[in-house]
Amino acid sequence: MRLQKCARRIILQLGGFAMAGKSKSPGPFTFIDLFAGIGGLRLAFEASGCVCVFSSEWDRFAQKTYAANFGEPPFGDITKILGRDIPDHDILAAGFPCQPFSIAGVSKKNSLGRATGFLDKAQGTLFFEVVRIISDKRPPAFLLENVKNLKSHDGKNTFRVITGALDELGYGVFHAVLDAGDYLPQHRERIFIAGFDKKRFGEDIPFGFELEKPASPPRLGDILESAADDRYTLSDRLWRYLQSHARKHRAKGNGFGYGLADINGASRTLSARYYKDGSEILIPQEGKNPRRLTPRECGRLMGFPESFIIPVSDTQAYRQFGNSVAVPLAAAVAKRLTATLSDLWLQGR
Repeated sequence: MRLQKCARRIILQLGGFAMAGKSKSPGPFTFIDLFAGIGGLRLAFEASGCVCVFSSEWDRFAQKTYAANFGEPPFGDITKILGRDIPDHDILAAGFPCQPFSIAGVSKKNSLGRATGFLDKAQGTLFFEVVRIISDKRPPAFLLENVKNLKSHDGKNTFRVITGALDELGYGVFHAVLDAGDYLPQHRERIFIAGFDKKRFGEDIPFGFELEKPASPPRLGDILESAADDRYTLSDRLWRYLQSHARKHRAKGNGFGYGLADINGASRTLSARYYKDGSEILIPQEGKNPRRLTPRECGRLMGFPESFIIPVSDTQAYRQFGNSVAVPLAAAVAKRLTATLSDLWLQGR
């Protein structure tokens, strides 16, 4: 592990500008990968030529998949990692978990003369670890990713605290809800939050989420295996249960139920619970019960390359892909962010 850290520091000295001042060249940009999962954001930034100098992920099964594909295990619990142990970097990337932010205790703090700003409110959440590292390392830019509902979570308080904390750090903050359906045969809306250091670049930062998109996304049928193993076909008992469950919800006027996918179109959103019954994305089969996606098909649905190694059980693979970012969408955002960084450097900021 010490050799890996030394190697990363050497890479950092050769490129990027997150060390002492700006370097002689705008790249390769370096980044860290926090709440890394299985490395979807890492693949996205590496597609733009960026170099990962640090990663952190606490789940041991995700660590196994990450190590199998990137040749190094990520560091563990981010709450136990000090800022001084993290290499300097140009971009902080994080798919942090969504947690509520309590505003309880504000009146008491006011009475004690203590600050109750957004940074204070963020403490005690995993997002605070992102805030802590941004504050400690002061990267020129960051990219955060989360579920679409982050904007409305906890009566919009969560998102207000997040953007407020980033603003208090002195970063220009940009956000947008984007659909991976422009790149993959899956409707998957996620929020991306980008930030640039205003102390370094000033107030006028020319960033937006205008992304390059393919002329047409692939069909679901394009990512399916020609002959999936029979173990992925639903049992008679499970198929009857799902149909009965759907009928009960329809009778109550609810929209819950299984999703029989259109192979000529796009699927529903793949979730981390897919391992339970596969009900949100079922593939129709001629003459027999529908089947769930295979883990490899889930990887394709999320935009992972065919070479991506799946060293874990099906259950863990379903969890991991369901929790991941959609790689092509994240790559398009990463390309836009790194292009903006390059432009800012060329302007001499």
